[in-house]
Amino acid sequence: MTPLDWPRHHPDAAAAFRAAGQWRDRSLAQSLALRLAETPGAIAITDDLGAYSYAALDARARALAGWLVARGMRRGDVLAFQLPNWHETAAIALATSMLGLVCLPIIPIYREAEVRFILTASRARLFLCPRSFRNFDHAGLAARMVAEIPTLDAAVLIRDPGAEDPFAHAPWQGAPATDAAAPWLLMYTSGTTGHPKGVVHPANTLDCDLDHTVRWWGLAAGRDAVLMPSPVTHVTGFLYGLMLPFTHGVASRLMERWDAGAAVRIIDAGGATFTLAATPFLRELLDAAADTGSRLPGLRIFACGGAPVPPDLIRRTWAAFPDLLACRVYGSTEAPTVTLGVASRADPGPAAETDGRIVGHEVRVVDDAGRPLPPGAEGEIVTRGPEMMAGYLDPADNAGAFDAEGFFRTGDLGHVSADGFVTITGRKKDLIIRGGENLSAKEIEDALHRHPAIREAAVVAMPHPRLGETGCAFLVTDGRNLDLAELSAFLDAQGLARQKHPEKIIIAKDLPRTASGKIQKYLLRAQLAGDPA
Repeated sequence: MTPLDWPRHHPDAAAAFRAAGQWRDRSLAQSLALRLAETPGAIAITDDLGAYSYAALDARARALAGWLVARGMRRGDVLAFQLPNWHETAAIALATSMLGLVCLPIIPIYREAEVRFILTASRARLFLCPRSFRNFDHAGLAARMVAEIPTLDAAVLIRDPGAEDPFAHAPWQGAPATDAAAPWLLMYTSGTTGHPKGVVHPANTLDCDLDHTVRWWGLAAGRDAVLMPSPVTHVTGFLYGLMLPFTHGVASRLMERWDAGAAVRIIDAGGATFTLAATPFLRELLDAAADTGSRLPGLRIFACGGAPVPPDLIRRTWAAFPDLLACRVYGSTEAPTVTLGVASRADPGPAAETDGRIVGHEVRVVDDAGRPLPPGAEGEIVTRGPEMMAGYLDPADNAGAFDAEGFFRTGDLGHVSADGFVTITGRKKDLIIRGGENLSAKEIEDALHRHPAIREAAVVAMPHPRLGETGCAFLVTDGRNLDLAELSAFLDAQGLARQKHPEKIIIAKDLPRTASGKIQKYLLRAQLAGDPA
């Protein structure tokens, strides 16, 4: 594969984005150069080892770039890494940007099947990983990958005293690559359907996303700092944990392992004003703050997305923390933030009841034939704009992903209000077709989340001999057992129609999920296939 084979935006679209000032044509390495000229000693990223200035990370990145050149890496080659939230990941992102390489982050929880698929499909040449992390033998996995995949030249262990240190090489002294429209980030979708797809982004789309975010919430260098518990190998962590310090000077605090109590201590010490993370992080942060009596001083914004967000969770946050703006946001790896919640605490309604106002995207709601629907009508969400990926790496994945006008088919159902607020009502594949009637799994889940014993709920369709499908609820509770009669009585009190009540309950200790917090419902459906009602 050559760089010319990679997906790119249509020239007419790219020209329009530039003309509108939405693409700044600034690579991450060029953003670093601006920080070095203005505040080289300012702290850019802090991890569990310490704090690192722009100058320090530039030195680390140039050393790595020198090592990569010595290994024969050329523009367009793929560098893969599977690392925790370590500062080295920022140096890797910078080095790939400097050299015009393709940066491929892989989530640390992925194991042999996923890693083999990603490294093979991407034709990655080098793979960086730890010797071990969370008691998993990454070194053994890496050795097997090198032995099995002909296009993978080598794997190198990071933070391993007995291994070659790529960050100890003589620094590369060249000028950074400047094509911010070229493919740079390759990131595989996190497997909610079981088939990961390689999403290709240039620096321009990601930089545009961050620029919209900074403007929307008024984030400022020197005042704001990001707390990033999400993996930096996921699009949220990569954008706000690794890129934002360089594109806009807003420092980040990376958490190697999520610990809600530790997050409260970081916030209490003035170390974070902003975070964007999934539902479980917000729920556990609120519980930890309540346990310690913390008021979460200084935390201004918690944007919650990546997984369905119960409205009551946002209301609870507003009630408990009057200085904290919590809101729902909506996006994906392909289109990282289609909405950005609300800009202020002026109105709690849209923050809790919708998934936020559209920012930086042109969104339509369409019917099954692709025809646009009026405001308030439910249909599939489709979107296009300057933050959208260039396409999937595999051309077969692009077939059917876009309509004739270039709108990306998200697969999400929802509606858009006349004033531009999106409300996601479910996935097309999450519909339960009961006796010919379409039921929204999300509507049922939102009602279940109001039960005091239920911490998390996931509703999926299960086969029914007469009706075709009915609902099954997988529940994580506070330890209490619930039966169908009790649950049905509760849903009656919530005003939920009887045909929407689950007809089976499975109590689980946890639910299978992606690294971003999305529940992998295809695994729940597979479990039901072997566990008939």
